[in-house]
Amino acid sequence: MYHVLGGLISPLDGVHPESLRIKELVQRLQEKSYNEVIFAINPTVEGDATILYLSAILESLKLTITKLAYGLPMGSDIDYADEMTLAKAISSRALIPE
Repeated sequence: MYHVLGGLISPLDGVHPESLRIKELVQRLQEKSYNEVIFAINPTVEGDATILYLSAILESLKLTITKLAYGLPMGSDIDYADEMTLAKAISSRALIPE
């Protein structure tokens, strides 16, 4: 199952949490039983800020929260990653510190 947020938090560009599909994500997670949320978000400043924001919101749902790790170079765009790179990133995902 996946969920598209519709962007990343970037106040300088006028993109605030209210602009994203965060409420819909929380609603979906509350409707069914999930064990883990994997953030597949570009490793940029905006991506990291979005992950931190979402992690704080999802903390009360008692899910394992991880993000893609190895395989995606810092500052790269996930749209250009090949299948093998994405597979490595998923298998090497890391817990997001609380």
